[in-house]
Amino acid sequence: MSALVARLLTIRQELAIELQRFILLWRYQHQVPPLALWWRLVLKRVIDLAGSAVGLALVAPVMALVALWVKLDSNGPILYSQERVGRFGEPFRIYKFRTMRVDAEASGPVWSGGEEDPRMTRAGRILRRTHLDELPQLWNVLRGEMSLIGPRPERPHFLEDLQRAIPRYDERLFLRPGITGLAQVHYRYDQSLADVRRKLRFDLLYVKRMCLALDVRILFWTAFVVATGRGIR
Repeated sequence: MSALVARLLTIRQELAIELQRFILLWRYQHQVPPLALWWRLVLKRVIDLAGSAVGLALVAPVMALVALWVKLDSNGPILYSQERVGRFGEPFRIYKFRTMRVDAEASGPVWSGGEEDPRMTRAGRILRRTHLDELPQLWNVLRGEMSLIGPRPERPHFLEDLQRAIPRYDERLFLRPGITGLAQVHYRYDQSLADVRRKLRFDLLYVKRMCLALDVRILFWTAFVVATGRGIR
């Protein structure tokens, strides 16, 4: 019985935390009625579950070919796992196909070097340009750690410095991070603090305006970026 009581208390605490988080997001989207916001979040999660499950099934052959290519191209693991910060600061491990040498951060975490980053492998340059390295993140979406669309998940190493340097930076954590997003389709990977400042405006706009119609537009923009190879995020 004590185990049941402890579990009920845990559930109660989790529900209280989720209610507090919902209220914070609702206050941020002050023009959206609470019921409408709740429905948007439910619909977003349903689409994430369906999209990630179907996506994993459809791209499984592509992922198998990419995995073989990564393995044959350079020494090291096929997948790259790294700790990131998720919704309301909850840590999780993100998964990608490895695009850099295994010793890429032997001296510690550094900003991305863009398309000309000397740490990238030959296969990695093409995977980054086509965004195929992001496919394993569908597993993160299925697990509920990420969304198909949302702000880019940041690394804990950089998060504290960014929160001190950029006002309102933590507000982008009100939603689950996404594989793609409003900021990602407009700007490249972060290479400097100035890049983060520019992208933050789009992240906060997405948090404030999050809805199905905007998500559909972002998906079309993402398809255009991938199809045309317009830069890297």
